[in-house]
Amino acid sequence: MRQKTAGIQDVARLSGVSTATVSRALSHPERVAESTREAVLRAVQETGYVANSLARNLRRRRTGSILALVPNLANPFFSQILSGLSSVLSPAGYGLLIADTLADPDPRARLAHYFDSGLVDGLVVFDATLPDPALMQRAHPPLLMACEWRGELPSVTVDNAEGAAIAIRHLLESGHRRIGHVTGPRGNVLTESRLEGAAGALAEAGLALRDDWTFTGDFGIASGAQAATRWLALADRPTAVFCASDEMACGFMGALQQARIAVPGEVSVIGFDDIEVAGHLTPALTTIRQPRRDIGERAAHLLVDMIDQRSLMGPSERIAVELIRRQSVTSPG
Repeated sequence: MRQKTAGIQDVARLSGVSTATVSRALSHPERVAESTREAVLRAVQETGYVANSLARNLRRRRTGSILALVPNLANPFFSQILSGLSSVLSPAGYGLLIADTLADPDPRARLAHYFDSGLVDGLVVFDATLPDPALMQRAHPPLLMACEWRGELPSVTVDNAEGAAIAIRHLLESGHRRIGHVTGPRGNVLTESRLEGAAGALAEAGLALRDDWTFTGDFGIASGAQAATRWLALADRPTAVFCASDEMACGFMGALQQARIAVPGEVSVIGFDDIEVAGHLTPALTTIRQPRRDIGERAAHLLVDMIDQRSLMGPSERIAVELIRRQSVTSPG
């Protein structure tokens, strides 16, 4: 005979609680007592109960999916953030979908599709350059920005200006007065915030960020290498360079080393992000660490709360950064 599939009533009977409590213990374990949670989990294990998430989501009019819109999935910066998102969303009953905004030929239409299709319960957006701000004002699933920000939308970010200022102060404390900067793409919120922080820290020391020592990049490795070519062409060179991303710092250092320029002997380099490879370079890269997994976890918690409260508005959080001292910065020769 075919064995009967265990239901939520069986779990409730075995654990000695109501079906509502079983549902609450599985959906929101933080809202029930630890002893109740453990009793429910034991009963689930003994009965072999598997929650029918599809039916539950239909009753709630939910899809059980969250979409992350990421600019350039090839960028290793996003790996830990996405891992942090998933670590919170999965236990809460949500699957994580990921789309690359740079790979879409018509991001305006794609964004409208995500808003209007009912395919997802919420969005985490990492790209502040997405078009048509009016889309943000129409009825749509709860939306939260992460890393980048836009208007009054709820967001989870780090203090980018202060992080850049910390990087410049570290170079100043190391004895440098001739400091250059490799920026991100102009107009980007991260670029402008880090540029502001760097210029402000230099101004505190009575210095200015020279135009000929400011190299425009795009956060990618190739643009860092291009900045190194420009540095090499200078007759009057800075002795230290702050790169607005670790990828650009990697490209900058690699191109200089190919030209037989010693880092940090002839030029010190400091980055921003602390991606996984930063500590494995030669020399290991001094950088500003963004707690990327924490960013993902906080973004997931805030978005789930917005979904539970059926609110399009939510709080914003700013997370502190940290200077990671390694071997790519030394006193000027």
